[in-house]
Amino acid sequence: MNKRLLKRIFPVIAILLLTPWPVAYAYDADGAGALQEIVKIQAAQATDAPSMAVFGKAISGVKPGDLFYIDSADHTSDIKVTLYLTNTHELRRNYRYVILKVGVYVKDNAGSWVKASLNNGNPVPDTFITLHNGQASFNLYGYESYKLTLDSGSLNCVTTRTEGGNLTPKFYLEVA
Repeated sequence: MNKRLLKRIFPVIAILLLTPWPVAYAYDADGAGALQEIVKIQAAQATDAPSMAVFGKAISGVKPGDLFYIDSADHTSDIKVTLYLTNTHELRRNYRYVILKVGVYVKDNAGSWVKASLNNGNPVPDTFITLHNGQASFNLYGYESYKLTLDSGSLNCVTTRTEGGNLTPKFYLEVA
């Protein structure tokens, strides 16, 4: 009796183990490629970028400027945008704190940049990147052009000795 049961169960187990599961592969391959072709990201020119004057043992501010331009004009659904501060480990050596206010602007019909708004019509709330959180995320509409900026900021520099590090914040933008 055990041999009969084993002969019936063995083919079922073999089929289950040998059958490929393509659902996960198809989702990963199709999802990322399509979004990359539709949403265009461009870093701001150095002349438009924010700047700051840093002095050892001093508090200073940030001169506002543009970080990234996002063109989702051909993308039908909403997008999630995450801005990362990528060199926090270097900045922690030189700064007591870094507080950067991130702005999100959308291009209106006249071609001017205006503060972006949420689904309920309220403006995107004030969002800050610090050495502790290191990132900021936004949900944005499709069919629009956006820019991410640093609108203001405050820094407290402890020392200007970099020793293989850097005093300038570096950013990375991810669109999902």
